[in-house]
Amino acid sequence: MMKYEPSFSKLKDIVHLKVRTYGDARGVFYENYNEKEFQGAIGEKIVFLQDNISKSSQNVLRGLHFQIEKPQGKLISVLEGAVWDIVVDLRADSSTFSQYEINKLSGKEPSLLWIPPGFAHGFFVESTSAIFSYKTTDYYHPAGEKTLLWNDKNLNIEWPSLHPILSDKDSKGLTWQEILKHIL
Repeated sequence: MMKYEPSFSKLKDIVHLKVRTYGDARGVFYENYNEKEFQGAIGEKIVFLQDNISKSSQNVLRGLHFQIEKPQGKLISVLEGAVWDIVVDLRADSSTFSQYEINKLSGKEPSLLWIPPGFAHGFFVESTSAIFSYKTTDYYHPAGEKTLLWNDKNLNIEWPSLHPILSDKDSKGLTWQEILKHIL
């Protein structure tokens, strides 16, 4: 029995995988990641090199991050809480270049979101807190990291709050026009 139910997004190559859960009066069990099942659902072999976990409070916005050098593919899941997850296609040769998508992810409805290399990524925490997990296809490379300004007018992303809690780095992200100089 397939453990993942894939659905494809409007953005080229993004795949949302609903995870099958098994529950009873004691609670719930599920496999969050199974290499064979994941590769069967995606249709290609993906190697993950790093696992990351972040815990964030309500109204925290992290992103929109990406790496110019050593770009990372990410397999996202929310273990607890609920987030608005945003991806922006930065691949100049893609039919969905410059488009974004919002996925609502929740620990109550386990799922995975596959984001291949070449996308900016961020999330906003709508629950009291959230535990966010992601596997990456390359190591974190600070020298190649860039941040796309979360509220850039050219992208016009409809975030759930106009006043999120931001890190200094995220509040000083580059505009879309500045990012274009790095990716074109």
